Amino acid sequence: MLESLTALNDHNLPYPDPLHPIVVHFVVAMILFAFFCDLIGFLTGKTRFFEVGWWNLFVATVSIFIAIIFGQFEAGLAKPYNLVKSVLNYHTLIGWSLSGILTAITAWRYVLRSRDPQRLPIHYLAVALLLTIIVGFQVYLGDELVWVYGIHTVPVVEAVKDGILP
Repeated sequence: MLESLTALNDHNLPYPDPLHPIVVHFVVAMILFAFFCDLIGFLTGKTRFFEVGWWNLFVATVSIFIAIIFGQFEAGLAKPYNLVKSVLNYHTLIGWSLSGILTAITAWRYVLRSRDPQRLPIHYLAVALLLTIIVGFQVYLGDELVWVYGIHTVPVVEAVKDGILP
């Protein structure tokens, strides 16, 4: 019984497909939507958007840690070959950094919301824009890991097992 729970499939995972991309796309969407809502609220004066932006940012902050846990677990099972290691290391470093950055920005957003829920300063929006740019770069690195280097794809897993990829 225990062997069937710990056996790895064709993707080198103990479950059917990678879960990190599923969770992380949720986080990315919520960060981008939070910025979009805050920007719309700032530009139009409709402060209801600030509330939507806040809750999206808050849930994204909690969810990023779940994404990182799955990412670390799945990266550990990937058995990366030499060519992919540097991209995977950058992706990991930026992912952990984003968790701290996102937590700090969410804490700042909470303080701003507590002081005056009807407005956001322009410098907060500038930092939120910088966050979305960093998230975009992180998405690029994740896409590169899958679409260029084939992490957890069956042909690459087989090539690593067969020793074709060092």
